[in-house]
Amino acid sequence: MKKILYTLVLAAFVIGCATTNTKNDIGNTAGTTSDTVRIANDSLEFEIIIIEPGFNNWLATQQPRGYYEQMYLENRNIIRVVEYNNRVLNNAQYDPNLYIQQINYERGVDYGYEVNYLLHNWFKFFEQRYGQKLR
Repeated sequence: MKKILYTLVLAAFVIGCATTNTKNDIGNTAGTTSDTVRIANDSLEFEIIIIEPGFNNWLATQQPRGYYEQMYLENRNIIRVVEYNNRVLNNAQYDPNLYIQQINYERGVDYGYEVNYLLHNWFKFFEQRYGQKLR
């Protein structure tokens, strides 16, 4: 299970590096070369790393940890992961530079609050930065 969320990390990294013509409605990220957020859980053997310019600054403006229930975050993440993965598979219709690799997020696995919180907010960030709707 250690590789469950590596796909998300790779996608975020490639998206951050591969896209050049992006819509920047997130705010001023000038001077920010890279933000890295890393969460690891050795007992479940998984890790999530989000490498996205401006993500940390943007995250600080969002609802604080504890605002959402974990179940809400899990349900939102499942919906968005399914849509995101469908877009990865349909690269003729969706930009393959944005949707690079599927995310292995499984329903019923307890990833913990922090991973769900960060994944939820990464999806919101992704939607805003790249003008996508994953709902």
